Amino acid sequence: MSVDALKGALPGYAKDTKLNLGSLTTTSQLTEQQLWGTVLACALAARSATVIRELAEEAGDHLSAEAFEAAKGAASIMAMNNVYYRATHLIGDETYATLPARLRMSIIGKPGVDKVDFELWCLAVSAVNGCGRCLESHEKVVREAGLSRELVQEALRIAAVVNATAATLDAEAALAPATV
Repeated sequence: MSVDALKGALPGYAKDTKLNLGSLTTTSQLTEQQLWGTVLACALAARSATVIRELAEEAGDHLSAEAFEAAKGAASIMAMNNVYYRATHLIGDETYATLPARLRMSIIGKPGVDKVDFELWCLAVSAVNGCGRCLESHEKVVREAGLSRELVQEALRIAAVVNATAATLDAEAALAPATV
């Protein structure tokens, strides 16, 4: 199973998503680890069992065991951080930004892979989860580490397409007639 299986499962009205999904992994300027870690982390963030199964299997062919675990860790830590930091930002009282979060986040300091790769995955997951404060923070880190805006944009495109694939396939599954 793979990207090709997901493309085959997408309905006709999602032709743009299908085409975009097909080009993500074939035209990437990201390193193989950056690309597949971003794909895996975004699949996990999108929370679609079908998309997770398909993309995790293919990502496993391209990532070391350590990178696979780190991509899962990026999705996990950002599931927590994106809720917290998005909420403190949306409240509109900057005092919350000065209070200690008191959330354990040690994986960010020691992710088990190149820090820039992990930060890129956190950035992409933050796009899926819609946390502006985390997007700003992780974009700054990866840019200071030398990644170009074009590579950041590529990670954001991956997040968008993986999320659209998950939303479309989950919607189709929900709309399908129940089998008895």
